[in-house]
Amino acid sequence: MYNASEKRYEKMKYNRCGNSGLKLPTVSLGLWHNFGDTGVYSNMEQLIFTSFDNGITHFDLANNYGPKYGSAESNFGKLFKEHLKPYRDELIISTKAGYDMWAGPYGDWGSRKYLIASLDQSLQRMGLDYVDIFYHHRMDPETPLEETCGALEQIVRSGKALYVGLSNYDGPTLEKACAILTDRHVPFVINQNRYNILDRAVEENGLLDMTRKLGKGLITFSPLAQGRLSDRYLNGIPEDSRLKKDGRFLKEDMVSEDILSRIRKLNDIAKRRGQTLAEMALAWLLAHDAVTSVLIGASKPSQILDNMKASENTDFSQEELDEIDRIAI
Repeated sequence: MYNASEKRYEKMKYNRCGNSGLKLPTVSLGLWHNFGDTGVYSNMEQLIFTSFDNGITHFDLANNYGPKYGSAESNFGKLFKEHLKPYRDELIISTKAGYDMWAGPYGDWGSRKYLIASLDQSLQRMGLDYVDIFYHHRMDPETPLEETCGALEQIVRSGKALYVGLSNYDGPTLEKACAILTDRHVPFVINQNRYNILDRAVEENGLLDMTRKLGKGLITFSPLAQGRLSDRYLNGIPEDSRLKKDGRFLKEDMVSEDILSRIRKLNDIAKRRGQTLAEMALAWLLAHDAVTSVLIGASKPSQILDNMKASENTDFSQEELDEIDRIAI
């Protein structure tokens, strides 16, 4: 039986989600990769143990994380039952629905039918009575926003989620959704979006500024740009890289020679700061007042420990920030 370290809260910093009462660790663990049926269960255990032993209390999932769909939640459910159940009140567990999950017209997007049914399935897979945060995973161009928000309201009122979040929204849609949720007294506290040095979409679509304006939290996924903002690609594309093994999310044009040249220049800045490139990339995000937490993925425990070092130095000079922008944008 796993016994968590008694020193687990000594080093981790916790940030408040906007104006809410909820705090998240500066570094959270995402189960997008390495927790599906293709993963090794004993390694999953070590990833979870290392995280919680070092103050990472937040574990993020989605209904279709795998492969296969649902398998990350099922494996987390086994981990929870075998190891984490005594610590339930110390954990923040989140899941999402919004992308393709099952066949037919009711297993995708943002309808009331889909969101409520999906969360029921997620809770069953994870063996939980409730999740701490339930997200709508992406904007739906066809379902009325009032319907999606109404489903989130019912989910909270039923006790199946304590808070709700929105993921992959842009600034204008976020503002509209927030107005509806606020009017219905729904505890909407956080946004989850892709954000890193190389990907500034949240700046361009108004999400970052709107998050600040509305007093909501922001947790960023892909903070290392699918591993590109690490030492993995400094000397080219390694044979065991995600690109070589699974080209669904990382494409050849995303590691062009121009981009690799930029990554090497960013690495030079990191060296001057006494950080690895990955540490600097995470620190750059945590330096933003709007960012509550960075959502990391890991295939081995040492990566978690390395990424946690980012919060030790989040101070950047204006010259460093300007140089990073000139290289990356």
